[in-house]
This record gives sequence, structure tokens and C-alpha cells, in this order.
Amino acid sequence: MVKHDYDITVTCEYEPPESRIDDYKGVKLIYFPLKPPENYFLRKFYENLSDIYFLLKLSRRFDIIYFLGIEVGLFLFIPKILNRNLMLMVNIDGVMWKRTKFNILERWLLKLNHIFATIFADKIVIDAENMGNYVSESRRKKTVFIPYGVEEIEEVPWDPQKLRALSDRNPLIEKIKRNDYWLVVARLEPENNIHVIIEGFLKSNSTRPLVIVGDPTSEKYKRSMEKLLKKYQSKNVLMIGSIYDSDILNMLRQNCFVYIHGHSVGGTNPSILEAAISKNIILAHDNEFNREVCGDFAIYFKDSDDLKDKLELLEEDPEAYKLKEKLQDRVKKRYSWDKIVNKYMLAFNI
Repeated sequence: MVKHDYDITVTCEYEPPESRIDDYKGVKLIYFPLKPPENYFLRKFYENLSDIYFLLKLSRRFDIIYFLGIEVGLFLFIPKILNRNLMLMVNIDGVMWKRTKFNILERWLLKLNHIFATIFADKIVIDAENMGNYVSESRRKKTVFIPYGVEEIEEVPWDPQKLRALSDRNPLIEKIKRNDYWLVVARLEPENNIHVIIEGFLKSNSTRPLVIVGDPTSEKYKRSMEKLLKKYQSKNVLMIGSIYDSDILNMLRQNCFVYIHGHSVGGTNPSILEAAISKNIILAHDNEFNREVCGDFAIYFKDSDDLKDKLELLEEDPEAYKLKEKLQDRVKKRYSWDKIVNKYMLAFNI
């Protein structure tokens, strides 16, 4: 967008002054001046304070504010007071108030903030067409559908040496073979159905290992997964934590047998796009958002028993391999960044 003469500023979390970058490829970066607290609950207030700080600081200076998320929807009146000519666009993200990782009060506040964000926004960006169902009918005319995008990923050769770097997390990771493991990449939380995936896998007769990339978002959920593994006494589930090395992550994606996607309350989830562009067979949780992305070119599961059946079906059914290229083509056509940037520029210019 900078190449099209847009003056872009992106707000960032706190960084020590010595490690800050003020300009990235023509995009100006500005930072919240306060260090984040260690305490989890204080961190929530801190993040909201950061958003409010930037609304106050920037509203007078810009023609457009594009606000990502609804967490401080109650405060989105600030730009409207400080700059009556400003256009406020809000991306409402997913169905945040359905996430059970939040307590009842947090979920109520998220729902309330969602409502106010849609009231104050001049334009409401939905990243999945089905997210329009979560906007009040009276405000639906303000919605514009702009999904996340995905880039084609260069092929990463299979290299067992890369796996050795992960052996301190789980020694068995070195033994996985190309095209012979199931893969999950996700935050480990209830709405991503990691417990359902683990249980369905452990009920199945699959001898291939299940590799899970990601960290649990709570100790409680971590304990529930450990309890499941203990119940079935299986060493075939390899939990290896988060991976931020894109080469290793892309290698795992491109060479798995099947990619399992359990997300259920988001809009268009980036991880399913990245799996699809990597030419994977995708076994996805059956919901409106995943079906919108994959259409008829994925296989869907409803619960752990259904997942067990689909895992066993995939072990025996080579016909499923035909879905790989069809899904990749679908994602290339619908979610290329070029198309999506054009949609944003149209939205910003209206």
C-alpha cells in the first residue's frame, strides 16, 4: 500500500528503545511507551490501555483508522469525537465471546465490546462471509468482506537434521518419516478442539504418529490433555510446542500425511490457508468457517468418534489425495494477497 502512495502507520507493543525499528519498507512504526506487566490479569488491562492510548494519540492525525479486534469497542467513540472527518474501520475478527478460555465476565465484556464496535465503526470488516451472521441486521449494511490472505510457499526439502533441533522437546520427533505423520498447528485451547483431535486419534487404529505444534493457553487445558494421554497410555502423540522457524514449520506442513484443523470459532483462520497452500489433505472441524474456506475439497469431522472414523478412512482411501490440488487451486484463486490488497484499497477509498 505504501507503493500506492498511502501514508501508513502501524502501532506496536512496547519494545526497548534500543531495539525499535521506526520504519519497515516505508511503513512507520510507533510503540506503546510502557512495559507490559508479568501478571496475566494486569496484562489484559495493559493491552486495553495500549489501544486507548493510540486512539487518543492518533485520531487527530489520520484520515482512516483500521482497528483490529473488538476488545475496546466501548472506547471507539474516541476517534469520532476527536476527528469528525475520520473513517473508522473495525475488523471484528472471530466470535470471541464463545471462547471458553475467558471467564464469564470476560465473555460478557467481549460481547458488549463487539456490539459497540459495530455501532461506532463506519465500516465493519468481516474476514469470513459467515461472520456477517454475528453483526446485527441493522448494521450489516456497513460490512465489507475482506478475508485473510496467503502467499505461495517455496518448497522446503525434507531434512531430518532440522528435526534434531526439536529433539529436546520430544526425542521421538527425530523418528517421523516424510508423508507418514498427522499434523496439527494451533494454539492449544478448547475452541481449537485439540482434546477432540487427541481423543479421536487415540481411539483410532492409526500407527502413524500425531505431531502437535503449539503451546497450551492455560494450565487447566494443558492438564486435561495430559490426562487424556495418560488414560490411553500412548507415546504416539508428539507435542513439540510452538515453532517460529518458518523453514521447519513449512517443511512439516508440506510433508505430512494429513493436516488436521480443529478451529471452530474464528473467521478465516490463517493456519488453514497455510495448510491448504502447502497442498495438504485437510481434515477439518465441521463448521461454517472451515467449510467457507475449503468447500468440498476437505474432509470434515464433528466429534472424536467421527474423527476416529475419518482417520481410519483416510488410511485406506487413496482417492482423498485428489483433494490436495483442488483445494490449493481454490485457495490461490480466493485468498491471494494481491486480490485482498485491492479490496482494502477499494474499501479505504469509499
